[in-house]
Amino acid sequence: MFERYEPDWNALHRQIRTGPCFICQIVARNPDYPAHIVYEDEIAIAFLDKYPRLYGWTLVAPREHREPREHREQVTGDFTVEEYLTLQRVVHRVTEAVRQEVGAERMYLLSLGSNQGNSHVHWHVVPLPPGVPYKEQQLAAFRKGILRMPEEEKASLTARLCQRIEQLSVG
Repeated sequence: MFERYEPDWNALHRQIRTGPCFICQIVARNPDYPAHIVYEDEIAIAFLDKYPRLYGWTLVAPREHREPREHREQVTGDFTVEEYLTLQRVVHRVTEAVRQEVGAERMYLLSLGSNQGNSHVHWHVVPLPPGVPYKEQQLAAFRKGILRMPEEEKASLTARLCQRIEQLSVG
């Protein structure tokens, strides 16, 4: 459907480790960090991944910069139970919208990042398309190149996901 490419990973990793928090920049609407936002409320923001390996790959994050201060905190330690569950309701809603919109065989949910870079806690909502052979699923699905999606397709997918999320919010 879309051709794939490999970005300059060294430059990208350097930017991630030395630049400002990309999620905070998206929340602040910094024009140097454009994003296709599919959901936003006073607590959370969700947007299409800038470097998707699978169609529909979306990130969900708290609007407020939150990161583990110590290794034992991991993804949950900087949140109260109620804060965490509120964010997970958003993750659930976004996951369901992505699944319904792109027709996934399986949904992967991951919290990637590191205290060394991408430290703002966030979750990756990743749809596995139907029919992918088993050997190409799971971690193998993440080893393919980045999808080169035209801007019009990103905008269209964003609009469709916004609509689905709104429908799920009402229902």
